[in-house]
Formats: sequence, C-alpha cells, structure tokens
Amino acid sequence: MTQIRWSAAAPVAALVVFTLALLGRYLAPNDPEQPVAVPWSTPTTGLPLGADALGRDVLSRVLAGGANLIGVALIAAATALLIGVALGLVAGWWPIRAGRAVQWLGDLLLAVPALILALVLAVALPGATAVVVASVLSGTPLTARVVAAQCATVRDSGYLHAAVERGEHGLVILVRELLPALRGLVAADAGLRLITALQLATTLAVLGFGPQPPDPDWALMLSENLPGVALNPAALLAPAVPLALCALLCAAMARIATREPEGMA
Repeated sequence: MTQIRWSAAAPVAALVVFTLALLGRYLAPNDPEQPVAVPWSTPTTGLPLGADALGRDVLSRVLAGGANLIGVALIAAATALLIGVALGLVAGWWPIRAGRAVQWLGDLLLAVPALILALVLAVALPGATAVVVASVLSGTPLTARVVAAQCATVRDSGYLHAAVERGEHGLVILVRELLPALRGLVAADAGLRLITALQLATTLAVLGFGPQPPDPDWALMLSENLPGVALNPAALLAPAVPLALCALLCAAMARIATREPEGMA
C-alpha cells in the first residue's frame, strides 16, 4: 500500500518541483539581481532566507535560479534519450549489422568519462551547449545498449511475428509494436539521463562555464555563497536543497518505472 501511494505521489511531486524550477522567477518577491539588504544578512520577516554575498534576496534568487539549469538538463536528457532509443531499437531489431555498429560506436564514446568530455567541450562551446553535447555523446550509448538488450528478449514474441506476417514495415513494427513494450525501461533510463545532465550542468556552472554573475542560478549560488556559510547558512542550503530534491525525484521515478512491469504482472 505504501509503495502504491509513493508511486502516485512521486510523479506529482516531480511535476510540482520541476514546474516551480522553470517558472519560479515569476513568484520571486524581489528582483533577484538587485541588493536589498546588508550582505550575509540572516533570515528575517522580509527576507525568509536572508541575503547573499552581495545583499540580494536569497529566496528570490532560488525561485529564479532553476530555470536555466533545469531547462538545459531537460533538453540534454531528452536529446540523449531520443537518439539512444532510436539507435537501440534499430540495433535490437537488426542485431547483425546495426547492432555491431552501435556496439562499436558505444565503446568508442564511453572510453572518455562524461565530465572530462564536458570540460573539454566547454572550452570551445557555451556551457549549455557543452552539457547537451556531452550528455548525448556519453548517454546515448548507454541508452542504446539497454534498449537493444531488451529488444533481443522480446523480438521473438508472437505479436511481433504476427506483425511481420502481416507485412508491416520494420520501422512501423519498431514504433507501434516494440516501443510500447519498452516504455518502463525507457522511463527508467530517462531518469538516469536527467540525473547525469543535472550533474554536468551543475559542475560546469560551479566551475564558471555556465551563467555568469549576476544571473540567478542554483549552481552559481553554491560557489558564490560558500565563503559566507558561517554567516548565513541558508544562502548555501537554499540552492543545494532543490538541486538534491530534483536528483532524488529523478532517481525515484526511475526506480518506480523499473518496478512497473512487475506490478502490472
């Protein structure tokens, strides 16, 4: 019973958190880029989370600081997932030719860690673009492999043989017959791709390859407010909590998706 309740609550919580992250700037009580108090002011009635290193409202910056980070992570994860699923379906359905090519490409791309790849790309590309490209190059092979492996277990199913006997085109079979059978796996992998993209986007922003001051950004707030953690801990905890919450919700959604077939059975 508890598992059922959590399975229903987790998607709602994820929707609320990610919506607030994307649209929170419209709820900010103050201009997130303008000083309103003495630097490192502790929480007061007018400033529930106090002020940051430059005296700006921490609450307003937190509300406005998730849009860029979450937006980039969503784009990066979605791109990696779409390409990976497409390659995995093709490799799983035609394992002799396409499967070997996808395997070889995956081995080549996975030889370089995602973070190192992102850092190298960030030298020549904007931070957001580097996150998307690195997520695609590092995440696509992983998605393609798990999808291809799952395809191999269901490609001999009766309903797929029936579709072949009806003369349906291979691509039609992949999209209409095979892909729905993999929805739980794809949903779980989507959560993992999003977590990886969040990690890359956060790391690059903390290292200075993302948004630049005075832009509000959760990752940028971490580096800006670390020196004053003893004066106003809320300034550092405020961006760290939503970042951790987003990652935990992604992990929870991925876990729920992997359990869904068992529950349905």
